[in-house]
Amino acid sequence: MAEPAVDYAAVFQALPGAVALVTPQLIITDANEEFSRIRGLPREQLVGRFLPEDRPERDPAEPLLLKVLASLRRAADTGERSTVALQRFEMKDDDEPGVWHERYVNMTNIPVLGPDGRVTLLLHRVEDVTELIRAREVALTLQEAMLPAPRPVGRHPAAVRYRPAAEALNVAGDWYDLVDLPGDRIAVSVGDVVGHGLSAAGVMGQLRSALTAASLVPEGPARALEVLGLYARTVDGAENTTVATAFVDWANDTITYSCAGHLPPALRRADGTVEFLDQATDPPLAARPQHGPRTQAVAAFSEGAVLVLYTDGLIERRGEDIDTGLARLADSLVRHRADDPQALADAVLIDLLPPGDATDDTALVIVRL
Repeated sequence: MAEPAVDYAAVFQALPGAVALVTPQLIITDANEEFSRIRGLPREQLVGRFLPEDRPERDPAEPLLLKVLASLRRAADTGERSTVALQRFEMKDDDEPGVWHERYVNMTNIPVLGPDGRVTLLLHRVEDVTELIRAREVALTLQEAMLPAPRPVGRHPAAVRYRPAAEALNVAGDWYDLVDLPGDRIAVSVGDVVGHGLSAAGVMGQLRSALTAASLVPEGPARALEVLGLYARTVDGAENTTVATAFVDWANDTITYSCAGHLPPALRRADGTVEFLDQATDPPLAARPQHGPRTQAVAAFSEGAVLVLYTDGLIERRGEDIDTGLARLADSLVRHRADDPQALADAVLIDLLPPGDATDDTALVIVRL
C-alpha cells in the first residue's frame, strides 16, 4: 500500500509559532502564517527580504537585532542550533490601529543541512511566551510575599538571598526560613518543591509555614521533618520536596541538623576549613511508601564559624557531577573570609551563579555563628 503524500508546504504553514526559512546570507525564502501575522506583512512581501530589515516599525531594540544576527551567523557557521532566549518587543494590535502591546519571545535558529553536510537554510523560529511570562510574574509575586523578609535572628547576624531563574518561564518552589527558638537558639531551613509555577509557589507557602510551626517543638529537627512529612502527604504536589533544617544552639555551641533528600549544609569553621554536614540525610518528603522516623546529627562549632544552607540552583550544572559544585562552594567560602554575612552572600552568588542568566532558582542562607 502506497504511503499517503505529505503536503510539506501545508505542514510548514500550520506549524505552531512563527517560523521563517532563511538562507545563510539571511534572505527570507519562506514564512508561515504566524510569522507573517506577528511581522504585520503578507508572505509575498517577506520573501526575498533581508531578515534584519524585517522588524516592527517601532522596534528600537538594536541590541536585540545584534543578538539575533549573532545567533543566525553562529548557526550558519557551526551547523548547530542557536537560541536567543526571552526577548521583549512591541507588536501592533490588529484590531486597534496605533495600539502596541508588549510581547516576550524566544528565538531559535536551526540549521538545515544539504546532502554535502553544509548549511543550506536556517529555520528561524519565534515563540511567543508572553502569557507564560505573565504567569511567572504572578508566581514570583506570590512567592516573594510568602518568603520572610530579611531580618536579624535573635542577636546573630544572618543573610538571605533568593534569585529566580531569569530564563525559566515559571518560578520554582525554593524557599528559606529562619525561626527564633526558646533560649539562645534558632532554626534555619531551606527547601525545594518539585515543579514550577503558581502550584509550586502555593505548595512552598504551605510547607514553609508548616515547618515554621513544627520547628517550635522541643524534640529537634528530625522530629520537625517527621511532622512536616506527615503534613506533606496531605498536600497535592508536596511529594518529593527536599528540605534541610538546622537548629543552632549557642548555649552549647552545637548545630543539630537533618536533611530530607536535600544537599548538605556547609559549615566553614573558624580556622577556614569547610565541612559538609552530611551525616543525617533521609529521602525527600512523602517519598517513602510508609511514613517513618528521620535521623539527625550534631556538629560542634566555635565562635567565628559560618553556617550555609542553599538550594540546588547554587551548585548544580547540567552535565556536571554534583561534587564539582560542592567543591566550588567550599572554595568560595574559603577564599572569602568576610565576617559580614551580607558581604559573604554576595561574594558566593557572584562566584557560583553562571555568568549569564541562571537556569534554576536559588535560595541561600548564611548565619555567622
